[in-house]
Amino acid sequence: MSEPIKHECGIAFIRLLKPLEYYLGKYGTSLYGLNKLQLLMEKQHNRGQDGAGVASIKLGLPPGKKYINRVRSNTSTPIKDVFDQIFTPFRQLRDDHPHRLNDVQWLKENIDFTGEIFLGHLRYGTYGKNSIQNLHPFLRENNWKTRNLVLAGNFNLTNVDELFKTLVDLGQYPVETSDTVTVLERIGHFVDEENERLFREFKAKGYSKKEITDFIITHFDLKRVLTRAASKWDGGYVMAGIIGHGDAFVMRDPAGIRPAYFYADDEIIVATSERPVIQTTLNIKPQKIEEIPPAHFLQVKSNGEWSLQQFAETAPIRACSFERIYFSRGTDQDIYRERKQLGRLLMPSILKVIEYDLENTVFSYIPNTAAVAFQGLMEALSEFCDEKRKEKVLALDHIPSTTEIDKIFEIKPRFERIAVKDIKIRTFITEDEQRDDLVAHVYDVTYGAIRAGIDNLVVLDDSIVRGTTLRRSIIRILDRLEPKHIIVASSAPQIRYPDCYGIDMAKLSDLIAFKAAIELLKETHQAHIINQVYRMAKAQENLPKEEIKNPVKKIYEPFSDEEISDKISQLVKNHQVKSKISIVFQTVDHLHQAIPHHLGDWYFTGNYPTPGGNKVANKSFINFIEGKNERSY
Repeated sequence: MSEPIKHECGIAFIRLLKPLEYYLGKYGTSLYGLNKLQLLMEKQHNRGQDGAGVASIKLGLPPGKKYINRVRSNTSTPIKDVFDQIFTPFRQLRDDHPHRLNDVQWLKENIDFTGEIFLGHLRYGTYGKNSIQNLHPFLRENNWKTRNLVLAGNFNLTNVDELFKTLVDLGQYPVETSDTVTVLERIGHFVDEENERLFREFKAKGYSKKEITDFIITHFDLKRVLTRAASKWDGGYVMAGIIGHGDAFVMRDPAGIRPAYFYADDEIIVATSERPVIQTTLNIKPQKIEEIPPAHFLQVKSNGEWSLQQFAETAPIRACSFERIYFSRGTDQDIYRERKQLGRLLMPSILKVIEYDLENTVFSYIPNTAAVAFQGLMEALSEFCDEKRKEKVLALDHIPSTTEIDKIFEIKPRFERIAVKDIKIRTFITEDEQRDDLVAHVYDVTYGAIRAGIDNLVVLDDSIVRGTTLRRSIIRILDRLEPKHIIVASSAPQIRYPDCYGIDMAKLSDLIAFKAAIELLKETHQAHIINQVYRMAKAQENLPKEEIKNPVKKIYEPFSDEEISDKISQLVKNHQVKSKISIVFQTVDHLHQAIPHHLGDWYFTGNYPTPGGNKVANKSFINFIEGKNERSY
């Protein structure tokens, strides 16, 4: 993506099912779980570089021994820093008492992170502070094992204020209003209630307090807890948690907005945000990895028994398509195929803009995430040229000369590596023009591949959100090659609406497609629609979220996709640029054709999968009109 945006976090969960001695005997290490967790997190580093954290729980330790360990880091290399802290005691043992590394029971009783259950988290801070205190996993501590809660997640809830109020109504006094703390305390509340319910039940049967603790462990109803805790959540989420006595869960929202995968055999249970990391880490076939179904949670009991349990009614499935376009790693076999198809489906629109002039057009892409879609575009263009060559050969009414054959076979697309991503450039320059000039050099270009004033230049990007990097950097640097016409093709459709489920696109006023539509309304003397939408939004401001509609759609209704694309082309053209500029976007129909099983498209269509989405769109438009530069949820 030419303008990286922060997005969903990542999780990694491991439950070892065998005694720890088993892994030492089979794999030659007492640190099998930690080693696998490190791989799972490193392979998901694309999902979070603002911070990382790991928690571990040891099962079966006697009272007086610490059984919950946690470490978090917000350094510039958080995963490395976390595991440096974890592995330092083991390095010291290796140097001073190497025999201890094979004494599993001693390690478990004396060294942190030598447990059976691990939970790792990678953070992208889309909102809020990035201090250590804001990093997952979160911990709700208590002297009773069955009341301890470790929680980490990939989520954004749209109704945090509403949930916070329910906690206050319960008599709590939360010290923060963040969604993470609110969720932690809400689950924690029902964990407490489950403990109290079971305590009363077994006390009435005459058992001692110590006996009751054991009964709570064996009878703890995780489904009851999560069903009640999630009953009012509105948003996209994957929550992973561990109760202090060893019950664990990974739960996925009813619309399947956020992704979650798991694998289980007789040695290990693993859950992550992406599928290929499990394949790579455990060296298994993708067919053995399952998705956690929407509205379900993976339950792992303290005795190691696991199952999939439903905690809510399933909503219409709206898995996030942006995961497939950009966020998730392209090494997943299905994502790779889908991204290639996105590139293929752009070909007709691109050919139309260049008027089928392949001879005088160079095709390239903006590194690095658009590379797979570009591969699909290359294949489609090559096939198109193959067909054209066949047509010309079949149309001949004579045996062609060598010169004629050579001319026919000259019909082929020209592919070049034009844009090159350079190092990040940081500056303290405050004057806009000087700063923009420096930012323009984030990318460099390959000189000599474009014939000045003759060639069109098509560059493929995977999405265009705000358009600022295009305007300030990419188009300016490409214009130095002096192409006749620069065409930027986006493998994603126009991003028209704010996201509220974990992607850093929460403000309408930032979106280039929205800016274009507003400009068009003003230019075509339809500004009254802006006022009309504002009145509709204000009229709904205090309605329950379930009753709110999305009036922002009316901003786009008067215009075709092409008209908005043309206006975007004007907005991203700097006054210094001499080349003609065109922007081509994927259509929503083609998006669904390429990615048929991930139909979440609210940022393109305004069709939100939860009621809170309409409320956020409503609020975001009000903020735009009232000049409030703030997040709308």
